[in-house]
Amino acid sequence: MTPETVPSPVVTPPDDHATDETFDVEPPYVPDDESLEAVQKYDDRFLDRELSWLHFNQRVLELAEDPTLPLLERVRYLAIFSNNLDEFFMVRVAGLKRRIAAGVAVRAASGLLPREVLEQIWTTTRDLMERHALLFREVIVPELTAEGIELARWDELDREEQKYCKRLFRDRVFPVLTPLAVDPAHPFPYISGLSLNMAVVVRNPKTEKEHFARVKVPPIFARFVPLGNQRFVPLEDVIREHLKRLFPGMEVGDVHSFRVTRNEDLEVEEDDAENLLAALEKELLRRRFGPPVRLEVEETISPQVLDLLISELGVTADEVFRVPGLLDLRGLHDIADLDREELKYPAFVPTTHSRLAEVESAAPVDIFKSTRRRDVLLHHPYDSFATSVQRFIEQAAADPHVLAIKQTLYRTSGDSPIIDALVDAAESGKQVLVIVEIKARFDEQANIRWARKLEQAGCHVVYGLVGLKTHCKLALVVRDEPDGIRRYAHIGTGNYNSKTARLYEDLGLLTTDAKITDDIAHLFNNLSGWSRNASYQELLVAPDSVRTGLVDQIHREIQHHEAGRAAGIRIKANSVVDEAVIDALYLASQAGVRVQLIVRGICSLRPGVLGLSENIEVRSVLGRFLEHSRVFWFENGGEPSAWIGSADMMHRNLDRRVEVLVRLPGEDNLRAIARLLDLSFSPDTSAWLLGPDGEWVRNGGAVHLQEALIEHQRKWRSQAARELANGS
Repeated sequence: MTPETVPSPVVTPPDDHATDETFDVEPPYVPDDESLEAVQKYDDRFLDRELSWLHFNQRVLELAEDPTLPLLERVRYLAIFSNNLDEFFMVRVAGLKRRIAAGVAVRAASGLLPREVLEQIWTTTRDLMERHALLFREVIVPELTAEGIELARWDELDREEQKYCKRLFRDRVFPVLTPLAVDPAHPFPYISGLSLNMAVVVRNPKTEKEHFARVKVPPIFARFVPLGNQRFVPLEDVIREHLKRLFPGMEVGDVHSFRVTRNEDLEVEEDDAENLLAALEKELLRRRFGPPVRLEVEETISPQVLDLLISELGVTADEVFRVPGLLDLRGLHDIADLDREELKYPAFVPTTHSRLAEVESAAPVDIFKSTRRRDVLLHHPYDSFATSVQRFIEQAAADPHVLAIKQTLYRTSGDSPIIDALVDAAESGKQVLVIVEIKARFDEQANIRWARKLEQAGCHVVYGLVGLKTHCKLALVVRDEPDGIRRYAHIGTGNYNSKTARLYEDLGLLTTDAKITDDIAHLFNNLSGWSRNASYQELLVAPDSVRTGLVDQIHREIQHHEAGRAAGIRIKANSVVDEAVIDALYLASQAGVRVQLIVRGICSLRPGVLGLSENIEVRSVLGRFLEHSRVFWFENGGEPSAWIGSADMMHRNLDRRVEVLVRLPGEDNLRAIARLLDLSFSPDTSAWLLGPDGEWVRNGGAVHLQEALIEHQRKWRSQAARELANGS
């Protein structure tokens, strides 16, 4: 499915006098001091990024609350909410605490001090976690039961089920458990981050003295134990019922579940590390021992046990979260995976892009021949990743005319066909350069493993530039053809990951455009060698030119508007935080330029403020696929330009990462993007709208963007099948 199937937009034609020549000679717009002051006088113009992220996770929770969605999809959104919140505490809350401890109490752009942000996080998070737990317990569990999927507690099991659990505990669980006592001879044990634990109080019947012990719920077993007939019981219930076997001769008293979240963000001083790979491996070992940032406990926990946990773990009362029900609902992914298709979104199978589709034979299309003919703008997951990007790399690896392959890897799948193809290419004698970002958060261990595998196969593996993460998504193939050397490139918004490509919405361009491929070859030389020439024809590359390039184009739209030419800005991103970009958008709004943003996650821009941003609309779309593409559209006086790439509008992306945006060539590609954006911003499309108060409200639109694109893809597939059957 390609964006070409979305209804065509209305594009304002250029004025008769507006030509490329007149645009080129017109001096660039530079805002004067008065214009800048008109923006900067609004001291509260930036929403806090951390609180904005919590609003994003609230939107995920609202999907779980939505009764119109399939039940098992709502269950999955509950699991996603839990996982998101874990990462937020491990990284963002941990970062705030670190700044406070270091005495770096600098106000954020929102005007809030780290302590003030942290206090609002405690309050907001506590409310969201309670809402999440009650939704699961009081709404989702009964609805699952009504559909024959039962999440039972121990007391609800029949005799045969209890016997089965007893055998399971005896044969499999008991041998794995390790009770750890706490007394003068046994210090309080280390509690690993995100592990589910049981605080057990036991009593010696002879001395009547009470003792404390910790039992870790083994993560190697299913979180919800299957009992058959789609009935499940929490693993901790099974363990709790059989704790006497762990403490023979003792009386088991209070038993409470608890869970600790730790700081798991990595810090590697690259300038001091002779071997980045070895330094990172060492830091990964240290990650397990980061300081705690959150303690989750059952709401029924006794004051004595809670006081002990608080004291031994070194957390504050603010960092304690009482949960009304089960802890750690990430395990609900297993329930969402049940074979109950009627309780899920309708099945969806990606389609091979029309320009890459098999026509006359069952053999895969020649990617090189198709790309030479015309650029291919891919839209995943509607367009199959396997029959486009993956096939591009695989065919390059097998093609005897291919001389070299150069590629960036940020995150990839566990059994990556991309990695296998690169290994095959190197072993067949091709020059293979791979830029592996081994500091990709939470994927460091996997990327270290891939780096070593690629090195052993003979690939040239480098880790990018010191101090910068290589986040761009690029692949370049150099091929020897009858008319000379030709370069083929793929540049995208998403990772080279065949699994997430079925779940993430992303864009990608396959092209032989000489200017683009020259730029990409130049960038790879920068990444692998010593060149620092940051001049490119068709690319914007962070940290050198993405921010300045986009701000210049925003200013250009002001210039077009003031000259009476067509002007408008439409941006699609995961996050919009960077103050310079936001101020430029405010400036455009004040000048009368219409600005539309579609932001999945964090947005620090405050829309709809009279005199500042009344011409700015911000919306968010969430659904079965994770909206991940980044698009930057400028009306440009009636000669629209569009950029796609890896960069979000965040400080880390613009200052501390190698990011790439490419200007899309060709009218077909521009029309496709225009149609996609038109559907995204249609008043009929379901979305959350951001208000000037920072609150997001669902608009009640009847058209669901992703379902509409799936339907377009199905219609295209049916039409193609009919044409093939008719021999046309």
